[in-house]
Amino acid sequence: MNGPQIVRLPEHIVEIVSDAGEGAQKAAVSFAQVCAKAGNGLWTVEIIPSEIQPPPHTTGSASGNRIRLAERGNVTNVGNLANVVFAFNEMALLSRLQAESVAPDALFLIDDQWATHDVEAYRKSYREVLEQVRKGGGTVIEVPLEKETQKHVDDTRRGKNMFAVGMLCALYSKELEILREVVRNVFKKKTRKVVDTAVKLATAGYEYGLANFETRFEIPALPTDKSMVAMNGNTALAIGAVAAGFDLCSMYPITPATSASHVLSDIFEDFGGFVHQAEDEIAAIGVALGASYAGKTAITITSGPGMALKTEFQGLAVMTETPLVIVDVQRGGPSTGLPTKIEQGDLLHSLYGTPGDAPKVVMAASTIEECYYILSTARKIAEEFRMLVIVLSDANLATGQQLFVRPDVSKTPRRPPLDLSPVADDALPYDWDPVTGLSQRLIPGQPGGMGVITSLNHDRNGKACYDSERNQRGHQMRSRKLAALQKSLQPPAIHGAEEGDLLLIGWGSTRGTIEEAVDMARAEGSNVSSVNIQFLSPLPPGLKKIFSRFQKVMTVELNYSDDWDDPLINAESRRYGQLAWLLRAATLIDIDCYAKVPGRPLMPVEIYNEIQKHLEEGAKPGKEKTAAQKEGN
Repeated sequence: MNGPQIVRLPEHIVEIVSDAGEGAQKAAVSFAQVCAKAGNGLWTVEIIPSEIQPPPHTTGSASGNRIRLAERGNVTNVGNLANVVFAFNEMALLSRLQAESVAPDALFLIDDQWATHDVEAYRKSYREVLEQVRKGGGTVIEVPLEKETQKHVDDTRRGKNMFAVGMLCALYSKELEILREVVRNVFKKKTRKVVDTAVKLATAGYEYGLANFETRFEIPALPTDKSMVAMNGNTALAIGAVAAGFDLCSMYPITPATSASHVLSDIFEDFGGFVHQAEDEIAAIGVALGASYAGKTAITITSGPGMALKTEFQGLAVMTETPLVIVDVQRGGPSTGLPTKIEQGDLLHSLYGTPGDAPKVVMAASTIEECYYILSTARKIAEEFRMLVIVLSDANLATGQQLFVRPDVSKTPRRPPLDLSPVADDALPYDWDPVTGLSQRLIPGQPGGMGVITSLNHDRNGKACYDSERNQRGHQMRSRKLAALQKSLQPPAIHGAEEGDLLLIGWGSTRGTIEEAVDMARAEGSNVSSVNIQFLSPLPPGLKKIFSRFQKVMTVELNYSDDWDDPLINAESRRYGQLAWLLRAATLIDIDCYAKVPGRPLMPVEIYNEIQKHLEEGAKPGKEKTAAQKEGN
């Protein structure tokens, strides 16, 4: 008898989905770790229901993860349509079809218990969904997941996920010993009995897969001499905060930022740090700001609704010039919006969401690796410039995993001890340098460093004042620091040629997707390039010069913009993507945008299609509209 057919592939995308609470997310994390230990490059994205306890066996209850694994190590985004879906029931599978995230000819693994279930409605929907899949060109393998799991545990909801992991590892020709090592590590905080049972289930699933899959896949890993790690963005932020030398993190739990505090709580005290869980978002930033005023290095981590509540204290940080770093792990909005979905909707709020003129530094991480390093830069800027620094992450980075080179701690030097030596007799709390706007940071208790602090407009002594001249001076000095920082920045690197027909501009986690789409288009001869902008306030120098070398410039963003074909939309009424708004104002160049809010990461093929559309049009934004429409008639 011939053995199974082994198909070698450069990469694949797998989705694992179940009812919420059945462990598909843990299964996916375990499978991703096996792939990472095998040396595969990967990127994962969580599939999370919007409700905390959604009705079971519905599309709204689907929970799990998408894993892109590849031969190459540098995987920068979630990829295109999934090649394999492992669903614990047909409604979870249907949810992925409705999300249009799966290739029509994909392989679908599904628990066969629903074919003969006591509930007739389940039997009926099972038949209908599988018929839909097969008509669409998909291949279905019905597996006795429930029945096989029952051979080892009584409560299959607490075991089938590990059996499924074993099957997937067999399907992708992974080593059994790596699987067992990962499962032991995943359950290491549980009892010995739980660990042994999990390993037994994973092993049984692996053996079932070897015995029953007629076709298996192999995605070998390219050899490397570098030490690699796999983690999600929130873990990278937490470890990066430790490496950067932060003393305190004060935060209130909020999706999708909360897990950063969980990681910090496990390790921070070992490095002299302290995690404070405040009673609300306002208290969290208040504690962080007070700690920073006292000389500590402080950070607060939140998401969009928390940013709204932190607004007043942000203004206080700007006015008092107290160093502070805020991490905003963005999610869908407005209001509480889409708590578990990705969006890049907080850019303009971060820039302008504070009353009055309140200049601040805004940066965005574009990869999970960058989540680690960016906090060192943010801390250094906050303290050297006495400014509020906002670091933007998002749900894609926060919950996804990426394989990357082990962080180099030497590149994130800790802050040297505070200089608390006596200050000069004539030192002032706001002794602004007239060119840079910078002034010495005085710490309470520092000999000779006593001064006044107020949220009111103040003079160089820190005392409240209301006259026009000193009000203007305070605004000048706070703003001048942004100009001083901008002078130290470099123009962004161009991905592709230095000039061409189309330039795509991105920020944050869209970077990898944009660059892959650009590479796809360039491989076909298209003259397209891209730029990723990390500093959003101040913007890096040289942007107008870069933009001028391209026939057309367009941002790609995960926030809302009106389409040109929408009713009532013309050149006067159109709302642009948030980075497009910013760049149009800064450069006075007619910059278009491709900005969508699908609640999931963009796929490279979507951006590729948009590139082709714009190159075929060969026109600037709105040219396809009539003259009357463009004039707003």
